[in-house]
Amino acid sequence: MVQITYRIVEHDGGWAYKLGDTFSETFPSHDAARAAAVAASREQKVSDEDAWIEWEDTNGKWVTERADGHDRPDTTVEG
Repeated sequence: MVQITYRIVEHDGGWAYKLGDTFSETFPSHDAARAAAVAASREQKVSDEDAWIEWEDTNGKWVTERADGHDRPDTTVEG
C-alpha cells in the first residue's frame, strides 16, 4: 500500500497543506489548513468504489484518471 503524507506548512502569508511539491490553497490559520488536509486525507480513503481523480503532475499539468477503488493509499497529516 502506498503511504502519503499531507504536511501543514506556512505558505503565501497563511497556511496550506502540501503533498509532495504541490500546495493547497492558502488558509488563514493553521487549524483551517489542518482541517482541510484531514478532509482531503479522508477522501483518499474512500474504498470499494472506482472514482475519477484529478492530480497535478511534476510538470504542472492536471491529470484526470479513473482510480481503482481497491487501491487506496494509507494517509497521514503532519503539522
